[in-house]
Amino acid sequence: MKCSKCRRDAILFQRYSGLHLCEQHFNRDFEAKAKRAIREHRWIESGDTVAVALSGGKDSSAVLFFLHRLLGERRDVRLMAITVDEGIGGYRDPARAGAIAESMGVPWVTASFAGEYGVTLDEIVGRKGTGLSCSYCGVLRRALMNRIAREHGVTKFAYGFNLDDEAQSVLMNALRGDAERLTRPMRETEGMVPRIKPFMYIPEREVALYAFLHVEGFDLAGCPYAGDALRGDVRGILDDYTYRHPATKYSLVNLGEALRRTEKPGAEKMGFGVCERCGERLPERQELEHREVRDATAGTAGARAPEGAKPCGERLPERQELEHREVRDATAGTAGARAPKNDVPSGCDGSSESELEKPGRVSGTEFEHRRCEGAKPCGRICRTCQILDEMRRGT
Repeated sequence: MKCSKCRRDAILFQRYSGLHLCEQHFNRDFEAKAKRAIREHRWIESGDTVAVALSGGKDSSAVLFFLHRLLGERRDVRLMAITVDEGIGGYRDPARAGAIAESMGVPWVTASFAGEYGVTLDEIVGRKGTGLSCSYCGVLRRALMNRIAREHGVTKFAYGFNLDDEAQSVLMNALRGDAERLTRPMRETEGMVPRIKPFMYIPEREVALYAFLHVEGFDLAGCPYAGDALRGDVRGILDDYTYRHPATKYSLVNLGEALRRTEKPGAEKMGFGVCERCGERLPERQELEHREVRDATAGTAGARAPEGAKPCGERLPERQELEHREVRDATAGTAGARAPKNDVPSGCDGSSESELEKPGRVSGTEFEHRRCEGAKPCGRICRTCQILDEMRRGT
């Protein structure tokens, strides 16, 4: 088949556009879409330090090559790569990602779950099962990547998310009925390095072809735990539907962007709280959940209890009781060091620290986040610290 633009041999047929493209016109089309995404969202500016989240797979390797080609000659923008080793046996060798970065002359930094948290993803899955493996991995990985990025002065974080990934996320949120995520406005947050996604308008198969054409040594293996995630089911549904309706993924991504551009009238600007144990920012949704739990434990569903108010004694629903116990454990210092004797945690039952000292309560373990040691106990803890607490307690 010949290229629709120059009559050379085509290497790709785009079902959604009806075009056959040769290698030269494929590269032009591919890079034009990525540049358009950057330009429309104003993702890269003079003075930026852009870090690529480099896993060594096709998507991240392709985005590193593209950005190196785009920014390599610019003196006002710095490019680097960051790799996190989650600790999945036989899946990903960080040295492969390092070799890819080195071949392009891009500075490379690496870190690991084992080194930062004292636990690997294999160990987490061994205790918690594979059902929420992507959730646990995502929380821990984002926190670690964000910390490393801040330490190296990174101003933008580039991910290899492609059109398929973005469309799947929109559909997953719709299937879960998660209106908050569907309509959450796109905005930068103090303390969190902004993420950019140059390939968000490019199908996965085209990203893979671009990687094959320009990068050597990337990893083709998929995560062994991803098959049990909801995303795997959504991927199959969406691919099957898109085969019959080629523009479906573009439609979903456009819908997701349109919903997120719209601020809800009169919506409360919650802001972002801070995990007072490790110092990381709390996402807006978690800050809202914390305030609800805090208000409940103060003896009221809507406002803080007056000074000296006593608990009402009503039985809590099982889910709220579980949330309260997690907050109470955190405020008692059981996830880090024990609270000082004069630091009485707040709780629905008005328990003092001495009443919470029960036989068998675990304090300070190998799974404890090393950056949490000595931190002042508090009920506002981030997802990362919550996951590490669960691992420590063996729950």
